[in-house]
Amino acid sequence: MSVPKQQFYLVREDILPEALLKTLQAKDLLARNEVKTIHEAVEQVGLSRSAFYKYKDGVFTLNKLERERIVTISMDLEHRSGILSKVLALVAGFEGNVLTINQTIPLQGLANVVISVDTSHMVDRLSAMLDTLNTQDGVKRANVIGQG
Repeated sequence: MSVPKQQFYLVREDILPEALLKTLQAKDLLARNEVKTIHEAVEQVGLSRSAFYKYKDGVFTLNKLERERIVTISMDLEHRSGILSKVLALVAGFEGNVLTINQTIPLQGLANVVISVDTSHMVDRLSAMLDTLNTQDGVKRANVIGQG
């Protein structure tokens, strides 16, 4: 079963329907812990709970959407001193922030390393970073295996 591609639009706030704006306000109240429940949040902004649940997973502020750009990269690295360190420095050089690192025990001179990277500050430089990773000495393969 294939997952449908999500498409996003950038829309000015002044043309959004009131229900979407109030959903964003309620989500903000919850995120800042100004209210404890969804019921309190929707009551405070004047929105029905059904409208909140309808829109909550589909409307985001731009900075929230940018923060959620996490990419998982799988790599096969040669078992030599300093290779992983160079890879991590390269990711940092592209303004990626490594969130997690998982590495297997090297077999036949190669170790599989999977990293999760926050790419919100990379400004569409992911493909350039992958190209550079794939040409790096000691990196046999680097592929994106997940995005979210």
